[in-house]
Amino acid sequence: MNGNTKLVESLSTLLNDGKWAENTEVVVAPPAPYLALARSKFRSDIGVSAQNISEKDSGAFTGEISHLMLKDLGLVWTILGHSERREIYKESDELIALKTSVALKNGLKVIFCCGEKLEEREAGKTLEVVFRQLKALKSAISETSWGNVVIAYEPVWAIGTGKVATPQQAQDVHHDIRKWLSDNVSSKVAEETRILYGGSVNAGNCKTLQEEKDIDGFLVGGASLKEEFLQICLARS
Repeated sequence: MNGNTKLVESLSTLLNDGKWAENTEVVVAPPAPYLALARSKFRSDIGVSAQNISEKDSGAFTGEISHLMLKDLGLVWTILGHSERREIYKESDELIALKTSVALKNGLKVIFCCGEKLEEREAGKTLEVVFRQLKALKSAISETSWGNVVIAYEPVWAIGTGKVATPQQAQDVHHDIRKWLSDNVSSKVAEETRILYGGSVNAGNCKTLQEEKDIDGFLVGGASLKEEFLQICLARS
């Protein structure tokens, strides 16, 4: 819940001039009131994503936004399961999986977030938590739908805290997520699914993180509000 019209204008000007590697895809996710403006300002190859959607198509659900509204604006992305939705708004694994299923069935692509809190990591429950979240997703979608899912591993203890998982810590979990996909969905899905790292990513640490084999990109938080966002987009260039 950050930004304003001026920020949309300045970031679109910044990114529209960017020339990143051909195998890099950039998607921005402004708050809902700025989605239409963002789509009109960012060049066509830069995706625009909602930060969340309802599992409902329409109706008496005040304050919610639906997949129909996104498609009406020409958008194809949404983020689902962000740790703040899980923690602050108490969205369950099952609800997030349902939302993801609805989004995928209606032609949207999903950045699906998973990750553990500090006390869960310290208790050695990182994989238990992440696999539980992924299991709920697997139960709700077909194998063919995974092609439109991007997984974002976001250790909750590293979001907005300045703490960053070391490249090895992040790589270890990303590797285990990929193995889980291979064992529980298919080797094809495991190989083709992009797994992003999210947790205090910035221009200073992105190059080191992206060198890890199983880190395919980033879900960027605070740094996406600054000029350094472009440097993160250029990390693989």
